[in-house]
Amino acid sequence: MNDTQSDPAAARVALVTGASRGLGFALASALGAAGWHVIAVARTVGGLEELDDRIQAAGGQATLAPMDIADDKAMIHLAQSIAGRWGGLGLWVHAAIHAAPLAPAGSQDLKDLDKCLATNIRATASLIPLVEPLLRVRGGTALFLDDPRGGERFFGAYGATKAAQIALAQSWQAETARIGPRVVIATPRPMATATRARFYPGEDRAALADIHDEARRLIATL
Repeated sequence: MNDTQSDPAAARVALVTGASRGLGFALASALGAAGWHVIAVARTVGGLEELDDRIQAAGGQATLAPMDIADDKAMIHLAQSIAGRWGGLGLWVHAAIHAAPLAPAGSQDLKDLDKCLATNIRATASLIPLVEPLLRVRGGTALFLDDPRGGERFFGAYGATKAAQIALAQSWQAETARIGPRVVIATPRPMATATRARFYPGEDRAALADIHDEARRLIATL
C-alpha cells in the first residue's frame, strides 16, 4: 500500500473497494474531502493515482492499494495491514463490480460469467469475514450499492451475479442487525458512468445524475 500522508491514525478510516472509476471513485473522493482517511482498492493504478490527486487537492488523505479483490492472499494481507495500522474501520464501501458485456442468455460467454462470479459473488463473500471484525471494532458501517437488473433482457451474467451479491449482503444485514456492524444497501439513481454508456449507448445522458452529486447524496444518508 502507498500512503499519501504519514500519520492518519486519528482520522476516520474508510475502505473503498472499486475506487478507481465510476461511483466508487466519486464516493472515495467525497469521503476524502469530508475528512475520512480513504483506503482505496482497485486494479487500475492510473485511476487510483487520479483519485489520490483529487483527495489531496481537497486537503484529504488516502492510502492506495492497487489490488484485485478476487486475490484472496492480497485481501488477507490488506485486512491484516488495516488492523495493524489503524485497528479498525469506520466504513466499508463496496463498489467493486464486474459488468459483463450484454448478451443473450443463449449466447453467454462463460469467461465473462466466470469473471462476474469471481468478482461479484466470491470476492464479496471472502471480504465480508475479513472486514466484519474491522468494522465491529469501531461500530462501523458497510455500504453496498444495488443495481437491480436481474431478469432484464441481455443482463444475464451481470444481473444474476449482482442480485446474488445483494442477497448475500441482505443476509449479512439481517444477521448483524443487533450486534453490528451496520449494513446499508442503497440503490443509486441512474448516473452518467462509462459502464452505463456501454449498456445504453444511445441514451440521453443529460437526464442522468452526476456521479459526484450522487456520491454526496449517498454519504449524507449514512
